[in-house]
Parts: sequence; C-alpha cells; structure tokens
Amino acid sequence: MLKSLRHMGHLIRISFVLSRHDALMDLLSLFGTQPRALSRLRKIRKFKIPSSEEKPGHNLVEAFQSLGPSFIKIGQAMATRPDIVGPEMALDLMRLQDKVPAFPGEEAVRIIEEELGAPLSALFKEFDQEPVAAASIAQVHFATTTEGRPVAVKVLRPGIEKAFARDLESFLWLARIMERFSAKARRLKPTSVVETISETIALELDLRYEAAAASELKGNSTGNADYTVPDVDWDLTCRRILCTSLVDGIPFSRKDDIAKAGYSAKALAEGLIHSFLTQALNFGFFHADLHQGNLFACEDNKITAIDFGIMGRIDKKTRRCLAEILYGFITEDYALIARAHFDIGYVPNDQSLEKFTQAIRAIGAPIAGKPVAEISVGKLLAQLFETTETFNMQTQPQLILLQKTMVTVEGVALDLYPEINMWEASRPIIEKWMLDNLGPKAKIRDFTEKALDSLNRIPKILDDLEGLAHTARAAAKMSQNNQQRNILKLFLYGLMGGIIGSLVFYSLYIYSN
Repeated sequence: MLKSLRHMGHLIRISFVLSRHDALMDLLSLFGTQPRALSRLRKIRKFKIPSSEEKPGHNLVEAFQSLGPSFIKIGQAMATRPDIVGPEMALDLMRLQDKVPAFPGEEAVRIIEEELGAPLSALFKEFDQEPVAAASIAQVHFATTTEGRPVAVKVLRPGIEKAFARDLESFLWLARIMERFSAKARRLKPTSVVETISETIALELDLRYEAAAASELKGNSTGNADYTVPDVDWDLTCRRILCTSLVDGIPFSRKDDIAKAGYSAKALAEGLIHSFLTQALNFGFFHADLHQGNLFACEDNKITAIDFGIMGRIDKKTRRCLAEILYGFITEDYALIARAHFDIGYVPNDQSLEKFTQAIRAIGAPIAGKPVAEISVGKLLAQLFETTETFNMQTQPQLILLQKTMVTVEGVALDLYPEINMWEASRPIIEKWMLDNLGPKAKIRDFTEKALDSLNRIPKILDDLEGLAHTARAAAKMSQNNQQRNILKLFLYGLMGGIIGSLVFYSLYIYSN
C-alpha cells in the first residue's frame, strides 16, 4: 500500500510537468490509452492543441528536458526503439539535448576513489576538478596519469542509478495497472515496453560496456587513415568510471578554428562519410551518435570520435540488403531494391513484387537526373521505409537507427563542407563492398565457408551417432549395431567426398566463366 502511494505521488509530480508541456497524452499513447478524464482536463485547462504538422514527440522533448537527467536518458533510449514508440516520435526524441548542470568536482573525486579503491594521488598525477562536459548520466574531467599520460575521465553522475530505478519502477507499476484494466493496453504490452527501455538504459549505466564498444570500434578502425578512437585505460576503468586517452584535436562544432588550423574541410567531410559506411557495411557495428560535439579534427585530417554510449549493430544479411538498396538507387535498378526487401524477408511473400518495384520507382524516378548534391541519402531511406509500411513491412529498429545516423552524418558533413556530394562520396565504398561480398570471388568464399562449416560438423554428427549406437546396444546385438554404425560412417564419408568434389567443381566453373 505504501509503495503504491509512493508511486502515485511520484507519477502525479511527473504528470504535472508533462501536462504543463501538453505531453501527457503523447506518453500515454505509447501504452494505447488516452483516458477521457485527462482529455476533459486538457480542455478545461485550455492546454495548447498541437497543430496537424506537429510531430508526436515534439512536446515530450520539452517535458523530458524539464524533468532532468534520468528522463533525458529515458527519452534517448526511446529514440533508439522506433519499433516501440514509432518512427516519427523516435526521430523527434533525437533532439533531446544531453546537457545538464555539472555536479561538484569533490563528488567526482569521491566516486573515483570509492570505485577504484585508492586515493586520487595514487591514481593520477594531476586531476582537474572542473568538468569539461556534463551530460545526463556522467561528466568528464581532464587528468594526467601517474605515468604522465593525458586522459579524459568520465564519471557516472551520483544517484543516477537510483533516479532511473525510481522512475522506471513507477512506470512499470503504472503499466501493470493499465494492463489489468485495459484490454487495448494488454494487447500493446506496456510492461514489455518499460522493461525493454530499462534494459537499454542499464547498459549505459555500466561504463564498462561503453569501454568495450570503444575498444571494438577502435579495432575495426585499424588501418583506416580517416578515423580513429581513443585508447581505453582498462586499469582506470570500472562500472562508474571510464578513462580514455585525451583527444588532441578541434571539435567539428568549431569550424573557424578548423579552418585556421589548416585542416581540409572536404577531406574531413568525406572521411566522415567513408568511415561511417565502412563501419556499417564492413563490420556491422557503427557509432550511432555522430553529432559535432563527438567528432574532432586531428593531425593529417584524421577524425577522432568520442562517446560510445549509443552504438548500432546490423547483421550480414542486413548489410547486404542495405548495400543493394543504396546501389540500386545509384544505378536506378529498382528491381534490385525490391528483390533485396523480399530476399531478406522485410516484405512478406504474399505481397506483389511487381507492385513493390513500382512503388520503389515512384521514390527513385523523381530524383533521377537531378544534381546528386540535392539528394539526401538519409531522407531517401526515410521515404523508402515509409513506403514499405504500405506493403506490411514491420519496423526494423536496426535500419531506422542506421538511417537516423546517416541523416546526422549528412548534416555534419554538409555543415563542414557545403559542396560535399553524398552520393559521390558513398559510391566507392558501396561499390567496393558489392564487389567484395557479391562478386564471383565472394561467391566462392561463401560456398567454401559453408562447405567447411558442414565438414566441421561431421565429427560431432559421428559422435552423436556413436552415442545413439551405444544406447541401441542395450536393446540389440553388438554385431548389428557395429554393422549399422559402419554403414552410417561410410555414408557420411561418401557425403564428405561429395561436398569436397562439388566445391572443386564449383570453383572451376566460376573461374572459367
């Protein structure tokens, strides 16, 4: 009872702030319910009625900003799940500004000493208690290690875990009540919505996950002359602390300083596009928060990225589909784009391939022949996803997040170098990926990998058969079992020889053609 009263009081306070920004109905719409009492209250208080052009998340952005750090991060987590909140609301929630007042430097020192189990003097030669940046879940301090290395130290905001737990627990309590009394809410499973958002946030509240993401992205960027990632100091990193090497560069937000330093705006803009597409297509793991504050221009026009709390991941099938979509628009091959959607299963087989191809042409034909500088790749993909809904394509969160990131990359590149040609910059990366992954050599490689995988499984199959034979021996004669086992072994060895022979034949056939 007391817990319920506490949740009610907490939700009343939140509801008051949401109502003040006329955002309560937007939030409740996620749970599939808009109580009549709240609708009447809205009219009585003469709240502002949004125009027809106003997006669903517009008021939520302002309300979450007012509610403070935990709600800013909740909003950002919602923005990464368009499958839950809808593409329009997700896009608008990306506008949330992750800037909040800093907490005292003394508190940061206390957290560092507590988490790392040593006095500050034993960990750092110098530590600047004045933070250089403060966001919803953490703030950053500059420091120098005892070995003399300049580093950036990210410290989790005190009490942030409890704030998130309190807010999300209240939402979960409300969601359960809605499911109990509303059939529509039960169909939309609001408890699952809250639990999914909780899981997303839980990863960001453990800075070791961000450190792992930075480490993986740095490994993938080895050999990339355009892009790099700071080193993680694992000895000074734990759940609430992330320590990385200090970036020696100029933020993309300071364009004038970049020009004065002699960096090439064109090289930086093209390098950003190349690096993002390489991350997405080659590795299926990309930085999904590439705004100007997270990008630095460094020596030799190399880009250094920071802040790896929001990352995107796409599997090989999705990468192939994405490459075929982009390549199809570049070459005006609309049938290729349509087939890609059907092959991966995005569009159900009960839909018409011919009609879907026609719908794709309706997107691509109007831009054919136009100067490529006038065509936004990100907006083109957004239009494509809107069209696919007509053909019962389910929302693909990984593609929506990638498309949103592409819009951000385009915007940053254009702001840095207005003459940038997104299509020309993208084409070599896409064409190389197509050749490496869909050309003749790639087909041989894929066939070989599948054949070897099948061969590697044969010993396990034999072991399983041995186990079955051992069980069968309890009910049959030993000689009969041995005979059956030998027959099965002969069959599998014959199968192995057939696979190897087919592999050799197929390889010769591909090269001869």
